[in-house]
This record gives sequence, structure tokens and C-alpha cells, in this order.
Amino acid sequence: MKLDILAFASHPDDIELGCSGTLIAHIAAGKQVGIVDLTEGELGTRGTAEIRLEEAEAAARVMGVSVRDNLGMADGFFQNDREHQLKVIEKIRKYRPEIVIMNAVYDRHPDHGRGSDLVSESCFKAGLKMIKTQDEAGKEQEAWRPKVVYHYIQDRLITPDVVVDVTPFWDKKMETIRAFKSQFFNPDDSSPNTYISSPEFLKFVEARALELGHAIGVTYGEGFTKERHIGVKNLFDLI
Repeated sequence: MKLDILAFASHPDDIELGCSGTLIAHIAAGKQVGIVDLTEGELGTRGTAEIRLEEAEAAARVMGVSVRDNLGMADGFFQNDREHQLKVIEKIRKYRPEIVIMNAVYDRHPDHGRGSDLVSESCFKAGLKMIKTQDEAGKEQEAWRPKVVYHYIQDRLITPDVVVDVTPFWDKKMETIRAFKSQFFNPDDSSPNTYISSPEFLKFVEARALELGHAIGVTYGEGFTKERHIGVKNLFDLI
């Protein structure tokens, strides 16, 4: 399956918080979009790995993505090394995306920056034909390098290079976040409180989107940083 956009996340729910509005917007425009979660989020204080996987599938259905995979890496302990890079490279070569989106370059959770480095380096190496990988049937995969990569902004505010207007899709974005019932505020849940389970946290998510939206003259926005200069043939493409 060839995808237009492939989004990677260190944990299930990173995508929903960071860039689900952008993915929904592109799906609405007819693009094929997929998600790959690196871990099952098994170190989370609330819920279990099994619950998180169920919630991730529920969120994927809300978004309408074509595929959502999980690489089963060790939450909190995966590394940017050959073993883990090959797993990411296999997914990039399988789905052959034009655009790859990944975690923030640094963030409150160390897995986010490490996942960012892992996927970024794997995007480059996926284009090297001398690195050999195989698909599920044992057939050698062809080299593939995405045309561009972006990093979504997460907990820590990073000045964005690009802000996407997600105003028409805000309610749907929030629906994807609330699909993770074990993780976010639920007045009927007696589980231990965490940094992201307080009612204030979802207010923060909205406040960040309002701030980024305000910067481009819309209501809600999602921000991204780039790894290389954005090139256009016409300045009106930037309006």
C-alpha cells in the first residue's frame, strides 16, 4: 500500500495530541495516511498496553487512516541503533510515503526526542539501497526516501516553521484524543492522576492550538518544524 503521509509516534496518543488535526485534514482532501506507533506505551501509569492498543484503534477509526501499525519497541528503553532503525526502515519502504511526520525534536518525555532522532535517521537510510530489508513475505524491499519530513510540536513549545489550519477538524481531533479513555480526564475514573489526566491538560492542548491558530489568523492550528528549507515555485503557494 502506497501512502501519501506516514506519521510516527513514540507512544499511542502522541499523534492524537500533536498532529491528528493535520492528518484528518489531509484525509478529507483525499490523501492516503498511515500511522506507526513505536511502542505500546506499556510504562504508562494508567491503563495497560492492551487497553492502549484498543484505544489507538478507536482513534484510528475516528481519523480514517488507512493503516495503523505498532512496532512493539520497549517503552522508555528503545534506542536509535541499527536494530531499531531497520524496523522503521521496513515500514518506510513498505508504505513509500511522500511525507513523514514524527515526534518533536525534543520534549518533556525523553522518548519523544529519541523517537524523533530514530525516525529521522531511518528516513535517510531507507533511501540507501545497500541497506537490505525484507517484507513480510521475505521479498527484498526497494530503497525509498520520503521527499520531506516534519516534526510535530508536543508538550514543550518549539517555534514552528509551519502551522496548519485545523479549525474545521478541531472537534474530530478532540474525539481522537478522548478515544484514549484510560489516559485523559474522566471524572468517573478513580485511577491515579498523572500529568496528562488532569482536566487542565486538555485546556492546555486547546490553548496551544489557539495560540498557533492565532499566529496565522485562524482559530486552531498545529505546528511543525522542518529539517530542510521549504522550496516553492510561486510565493502564492505560501499564502
